[in-house]
Amino acid sequence: MSLSCSNLSVFYGHRQALNNFSMSMPKGEVRALIGPNGSGKSTALQALAGLITPFAGKAEIEGLAVGSMSRRAIAKRLAFLPQQPAAPDEMTVAQLVRQGRFPHVGLFRAYDRKDEQAIQWALESTDLTALADRTLQELSGGERQRAWISAALAQEAGILLLDEPTSFLDIGYQVEILDLVHRLSRERGVTIVMAIHDLNQAIAISDRISLLEKGHLQFDGDPKALAESGLIEKTFRVSGTFVEVAPGKPPHFDVDLLRAQDSGAP
Repeated sequence: MSLSCSNLSVFYGHRQALNNFSMSMPKGEVRALIGPNGSGKSTALQALAGLITPFAGKAEIEGLAVGSMSRRAIAKRLAFLPQQPAAPDEMTVAQLVRQGRFPHVGLFRAYDRKDEQAIQWALESTDLTALADRTLQELSGGERQRAWISAALAQEAGILLLDEPTSFLDIGYQVEILDLVHRLSRERGVTIVMAIHDLNQAIAISDRISLLEKGHLQFDGDPKALAESGLIEKTFRVSGTFVEVAPGKPPHFDVDLLRAQDSGAP
């Protein structure tokens, strides 16, 4: 599914958290939102998901204004995974994933064959079939994050919004989640917007990158063009160099680490 927004502006009290934010994504694209803390990444995701009402502008799914849709209608098209989702530790993976079908099942309808097929597809897509009966407390950090993504997929949503999906995970689990994101976009055609702190992960996984600073969109385009723009050094106030690790591969940003010298040392 396609996702777009135009001139989104969001205020928290008198503070403007997002200022005229616009973007457009075709089906199956991976978009990374990057920027310093407080730049508006999480606010942008929540506005796209219809979880907060913008002061101005609008978000659209397949040309339909998110603000005019019911929560259930949005949930059938879009899944949002916050930074630290919560569920009882005793809940099994299968139970969590089954909750993803609620927008389709509702309070009264029983799960039918289509629902069970969607649940099985979600488990298979995240390589969790063998862990379906495990409780959440038995899972590793990466497995637990995959379980939440699986629940989002069970919604059969064509759009997935992820807020810092690799935070608090060891590097091995981070790679695991990023590989899953890539496979979902390429093999399943899921459109993905991901707020992420790690610049090199963003460059490696994304088709396009949106760079935010203090609620303003500073860049929107190809990762290589961002590397050549000089905006990373300016926005994050760091000194570094983009290095081409291999022909045809995305560049890697190496930060120059400055070591403070102790003037009292001999």
